[in-house]
Amino acid sequence: MLKAIIFDMDGVICDSEPLHLNAFQKVLQEESIILTDQEYYDRYLAYDDRGCFTEAFKAHDRALDAKGLQALVDRKGRYFDEAMKTHLVIYPGAEAFVKRCGEKYPLALASGARRLEVEFVLKKAKVRGLFTAIVSADDVQKGKPDPESFQLALKLLNQMRLNGSPEMKPGECLVIEDSIHGLAAARAAKMKGAAVTTSYKADQLKQADLIIDSMVGFDIGKLEKLFV
Repeated sequence: MLKAIIFDMDGVICDSEPLHLNAFQKVLQEESIILTDQEYYDRYLAYDDRGCFTEAFKAHDRALDAKGLQALVDRKGRYFDEAMKTHLVIYPGAEAFVKRCGEKYPLALASGARRLEVEFVLKKAKVRGLFTAIVSADDVQKGKPDPESFQLALKLLNQMRLNGSPEMKPGECLVIEDSIHGLAAARAAKMKGAAVTTSYKADQLKQADLIIDSMVGFDIGKLEKLFV
């Protein structure tokens, strides 16, 4: 039985990936590394900022220590925050979809974005108060495809559950993602995964238990049938 739903944010609630891409490209170009659009969507989409820079430097045989990595993350954050103020787009149907889910189930959010970004997006989407637990890149050591963020989200949901209610298990949770790495993280956490086709085509999301072409008017009963 479905007991809880855990949302990703970028590519699910908001169309922020182009903003992340542009910020990554700007910083990496300043470091004499070229990141193409195709490379980003093929290799780096689900990584948090630390993971993206680490993998990009590794791919170009460039050394990167902890201090240098943090400087890159901070610089990228400044570029992204500026763009987010005027160019962030909330997906059509996202607000209503999250609200319908929240009427029946406890919700968590597990995102590779920084806490500052998460708070900004959820407030703009008018859904901040619907999430019982929020996990950002600032709260975990390993980003997706590692399952840590989903495991922590479930831990926080269980800490907030009503006294006397049974502990929710991973197999009773549904993750809503947009990326291949995110679905891999959900599977590693032993949770089911539904995928929205905002970042990848349906045939690229074969790990998903359900494909969501659009959140506009989506029947959440289809999510519940995955647990029958």
